[in-house]
Amino acid sequence: MAKPRMSSIDGKLAQEFAVPAHVEEIKEKMAAFAGHHAAAGRRVVLITSGGTKVPLESRTVRFLDNFSSGRRGASSAEYFMDSGYAVIFLHRHRSLYPYTRMFSNINMLDALKFSGGASSNSGEVVVNQQVLPDIARALRRYQEVKEGKLLLPIEFSTLSEYLHLLKAAAQALSAIGSKAMFYLAAAVSDFYIPASEMPEHKIQSSNGPLQLSMNMVPKILSPLVKDWAPRAFVISFKLETDPTILLDKARRALDAYRHQAVVANVLDSRRGYVVVVTPETQAELIISDEDVKNDVEIEERIVSNLTSAHNKFITQQGG
Repeated sequence: MAKPRMSSIDGKLAQEFAVPAHVEEIKEKMAAFAGHHAAAGRRVVLITSGGTKVPLESRTVRFLDNFSSGRRGASSAEYFMDSGYAVIFLHRHRSLYPYTRMFSNINMLDALKFSGGASSNSGEVVVNQQVLPDIARALRRYQEVKEGKLLLPIEFSTLSEYLHLLKAAAQALSAIGSKAMFYLAAAVSDFYIPASEMPEHKIQSSNGPLQLSMNMVPKILSPLVKDWAPRAFVISFKLETDPTILLDKARRALDAYRHQAVVANVLDSRRGYVVVVTPETQAELIISDEDVKNDVEIEERIVSNLTSAHNKFITQQGG
């Protein structure tokens, strides 16, 4: 078998971004997971979720971050598994997680009590289901997922970790061809400071106002599509604050990287309206007020749209 072509970004990753410990071990684990499920006739989706941290010092005290909580990635993972996919969940450390995401704003101690009542300090601890509505349903589904080994969680924190783990995941899933999907929902920084230019110690405020010069992060979508997993079905996300430029930027991304779809959304309306853009189509997905009352989420519509598109893609690729 021919070795994958080495791109210029491969060299840049090796030179400027520290390789996480055990990345090869994680890559083997992902490859085994994908191979097992593909052999069972199941498709595999790699979901990236949460934001990337960009250190400003080698011994990091300060860093640049973004607001992403990982909500879209975590909820999408649930809907993909409901649709028959196995999920590799490449997520930011402490970002939202499938099945626990809906309880993230609840103080867990308020949801627990002793079976003997408030005055008891012994006996079994039980769940107050009034505080944690739907906990039984979430627990039941999570246990089904665990028993089926449908979810493989992989954590990242920094931009460097994310880039190397995404490359490893792409190479691991390359072997299953068109049965692999990449759902790149993570909020990835556009800028970074190379390790060679980063101060070792904490930047001192006594030195006066801080001026930073940051490099552009390599566009990793290009080698992923062309070199690392060329037969996979790849979806990127485009978030803007200016709706007038959104669709044009989505189209330009498809032209530049030749992947299969862009999920385009505007910051203020992202939970109720997105546009799935492909080279041939443009589908508006909307959550109405009635949908909200019935607990319908936009991610359910996104996943439904993309699984249908993946079906067609696999047929076109010959299975």
